[in-house]
Amino acid sequence: MYNDKENLNFIDRLVKIDLEEGIYKEIHTRFPPEPNGYLHIGSAYAINISYSLAKKYEGKFNLRFDDTNPQKENIEFVESIIEDMKWLGFNYDDKAFYGSDYNDQIYEYAKYLIKKGKAYVCDLSSGKIRECRGTLTQKGKDSPFRNRSVEENLELFKKMKEGCFKEGEKVLRAKIDMESPNMNMRDPVIYRICYTPHYRTGDKWCIYPMYDYAHPIQDYIEGISHSLCSVEFKDHRPLYEWVLRELDLEGFIPRQIEFGRMSLSGVVTSKRYLKMLVASKVVEGWDDPRMPTIKGLRRRGYTKESIHNFLGEIGVSKSESVVDIAMLEHSLRQDLKSKVPSIMAVLDPIKVVITNLSDDYVEYLDVENNSEKEELGTRRIPFTRNIYIDREDFNENPPKKYNRLLLGGEVRLKYAYFIRCNEVIKDEEGNIIELRCTYDPKTKSGSGFTERKVKGTIHWVSIDYAVPCNIRIFSDLFREVPSGGNLFETLNSNSLEIKTNAFVESSVTELGYEGRFQFIRHGYFIKDFKLSNENKLVFNKIVSLKSSYKS
Repeated sequence: MYNDKENLNFIDRLVKIDLEEGIYKEIHTRFPPEPNGYLHIGSAYAINISYSLAKKYEGKFNLRFDDTNPQKENIEFVESIIEDMKWLGFNYDDKAFYGSDYNDQIYEYAKYLIKKGKAYVCDLSSGKIRECRGTLTQKGKDSPFRNRSVEENLELFKKMKEGCFKEGEKVLRAKIDMESPNMNMRDPVIYRICYTPHYRTGDKWCIYPMYDYAHPIQDYIEGISHSLCSVEFKDHRPLYEWVLRELDLEGFIPRQIEFGRMSLSGVVTSKRYLKMLVASKVVEGWDDPRMPTIKGLRRRGYTKESIHNFLGEIGVSKSESVVDIAMLEHSLRQDLKSKVPSIMAVLDPIKVVITNLSDDYVEYLDVENNSEKEELGTRRIPFTRNIYIDREDFNENPPKKYNRLLLGGEVRLKYAYFIRCNEVIKDEEGNIIELRCTYDPKTKSGSGFTERKVKGTIHWVSIDYAVPCNIRIFSDLFREVPSGGNLFETLNSNSLEIKTNAFVESSVTELGYEGRFQFIRHGYFIKDFKLSNENKLVFNKIVSLKSSYKS
């Protein structure tokens, strides 16, 4: 989960200096999600940076919900974030903090700024405030309400709190510098009126602090030493520091440090886009296996170990970075290959009748569950007269170097015997519906038979014992990552393929690593516990067996 080696990233180096110089006696970090969506892989990256730092220096780590915008937040998102944090193994001592718990203190601090002449009530509309703020090349203009008296501002702010004004009619702004080259310092709004009930505090409040004002105060109240955030907040740091400085706070002051955001190639993690996908029902929900959310990855079959190993490999950068998703998939394969049993599954079945076996013939073959992990033991699979093989493993007109079954040709059935195809049965439309084959009893796998060899080995399942299932195979949700245009223009309409007539070994009901298996030659799969029922099993493809990624 975290690396104790002396290979320090830039944040680690800064923190180490702070400790050595005695600026902070203890490292205390936090993860402050706004409960308006589900955690995704980018969230895990951000959490891991703060969490690992706290653990490395034996400090503290807080989970704090930045819940100061009731229009977008609800308890569903709070509960999902808590569940994902626990599943990932980020320990916050089961004590979640909430920004809304500090409303009274944050309000009193705002009054302090007013009394100090550092905040004022403004009547300008949001559009007019934007207009007066100016541009990067044009200075801002003072609000006509900027020089209200302290007494008037205190009275108006009190009336805002008491619900005497409409939404948007008045705001509280910090009085800083309308000519600052940093747009964030041009008298930013620090309180607005909102009558939407809060999911925790109900109707107690009708004014709410803005993030840039509330966040540094929340950090100070909790004793946060290092407030680690993504690089998009770099230009907000002067405001973060201004709030803490102008409040004349005692004791040590939190330090903000920014890091580059991490994105995966071909993957959309914008919370706004993810919400649109869910709302439009393009996906099944926040836990759709095609989604980059933690719940989606979990349902897809990702393990928390594979995610942590991935996060440990990519490091921490000062600038935004795009990591090849193949690296995440590689981490998953490396984790699964020694954990899951390898069983046989047929996704597109074609019937094979072994004509020199009787109808009631059953032979049980002892096979290993995982060639790399002897501890996973063995299982017995039934070999019978009627079996299924995958349709792609037979070809009437094979190309060159085709090593699977063909008319008059011979292959090995994995774990079993050689079979030879003698006859092809077709329906009236010319579709192959059955292959008639014979097996050679001298060629049992492991018998040492050497009289002749075959080049191909194919998988199979017994028709009499196999378990029917649906197999869901996923592709990229987008043909290309949307940028600025319509989100739905680049959607991949073929991102989900469902095999409704698949079969797996009967051992699938007894084995598995948390529902995960390797289906020999097909890839890694996981039982979809949400869709599976007593009538039919459903499996999601986790990842293919091989990748071009090289570590």
